[in-house]
Amino acid sequence: MTLSIEEISDRMEIQDLLVRYCYAVDHRDFDDLANVFTADAIIDYSVYGGSVGNPTETIAYLKEAMPMFASFQHMISTSRIEIDGDTAKVKTICHNPMVMPMGEELIVFTCGLWYVDEMVRTADGWRISKRVE
Repeated sequence: MTLSIEEISDRMEIQDLLVRYCYAVDHRDFDDLANVFTADAIIDYSVYGGSVGNPTETIAYLKEAMPMFASFQHMISTSRIEIDGDTAKVKTICHNPMVMPMGEELIVFTCGLWYVDEMVRTADGWRISKRVE
């Protein structure tokens, strides 16, 4: 399979978007996080008891939930990217070690999960239009 320059560019832009999401969450940069998604995106974090909603609702949930953790580090790999014109389906592994204070101690635990995304090319580049964790 030979990829065109446009297909290579699309794949790199999508990978960059996935990394941008991780940096935005890990640095609690909610303005940048909002720009990873389309305005009408649906984000489903319910598998771990989280919210289901649009970017505004999801960011409000994260602002409440994230202070429970002293630190976290979203590490992604093994993305499968299927591009069809101006849309893409992407499945990515995320490994996320997290530190949570428990009394006087810090407890480290790890979440392993898949991000299952639908993406769309916009005037501002690729954006996530649906994410299921």
